[in-house]
Amino acid sequence: MKPATWLPEEKDEKVNQYLDHINRAPYATIAAVSVGLFCLFTVIILLSSF
Repeated sequence: MKPATWLPEEKDEKVNQYLDHINRAPYATIAAVSVGLFCLFTVIILLSSF
């Protein structure tokens, strides 16, 4: 059985930099979609009341 000791490899630093650059949560998109859906819902409710 191999020892469970992790040793950093040469490619790990490049992989971490790539993940730090790419892996971002799209908070602006989530907020825009939420506001858009809220406005759409509001318009539907207002139009259906008349």
